[in-house]
This record gives sequence, C-alpha cells and structure tokens, in this order.
Amino acid sequence: MELEHLSWAAVKQLIRLQFPQVPQLTPPELALWLQQPHPPHLLDARKPAEYQVSHLPTAALLPDDLGELAKRQQPIVLYCSVGYRSARAAAALQDQGIKAFNLEGSIFEWANAGYPVYRDGRAVSQVHPYSLLWGKLLHSELHAFEPR
Repeated sequence: MELEHLSWAAVKQLIRLQFPQVPQLTPPELALWLQQPHPPHLLDARKPAEYQVSHLPTAALLPDDLGELAKRQQPIVLYCSVGYRSARAAAALQDQGIKAFNLEGSIFEWANAGYPVYRDGRAVSQVHPYSLLWGKLLHSELHAFEPR
C-alpha cells in the first residue's frame, strides 16, 4: 500500500479480505456492547509501550499464552492501532474455538470518534501513533508524540 493512497476504506478492505472469518465491530457497536450487563473482554494486541500510552476501558494486553483465554466464557474483542494485528490475533483465537471479534479501525478510529482512552485508570487524550505511515489515520491532535 503506497503512502499517498492510505485510507480507512483501503485498510478495512485489506483486513476483511485477509481475515474474512473474523467478525468486525464498529466503535459505536462496541461502545453500546460495553454498556450492556455482560460486556465482552477487551484485549489490546499492541506492544506494551503502545498500551502504556493509552488503551480502551478495562482492556488488558493480549497474553502470550492464548490457551488461557479458552477458559473465558465471555466473547473477546481485540484491537490494535488500525485493526490488522488484532484481526490476526482474533483469527488465531477462533482457530482455538474462542469467540473473538475485531474492533474495526481499532483504537485509532475509536479515539478519532471521540470515545475515551485511558492510562492508569484515568481518561487521556493521547494515543500511540505506531508509525509515520499508520499514524496518518489518527487525528494529529491525538498523537502522543511525533511518529518516526
């Protein structure tokens, strides 16, 4: 994908084509689900340094041992920066019989839409931009720092 042609439509289409078995949730759909009596378990598929800048409410980092997740009864929603890493992880969980969803657009689209992100239990207005290329999909005022 060339830098000048990067768009949400292209990224989402690529992810859907590569992971057609993974159900996608939009940020508004996830926001509604999180308000229900039995919300999903949120897993962040990014690196710890990205998670430390901010993450979705109640989210935990994706564990190295995916077998532990098979014990959970509640559905799992995964996210990353734009949705590729989390879709790959959701596909791996599905291969183990775990009900997993991908947050379409992931934390970038979530934050761009004005939904809250957290650090140390409090709402913040910054997100790790991942890289210069992918950071173009995150509103610049949300960048925690200038990406390389």
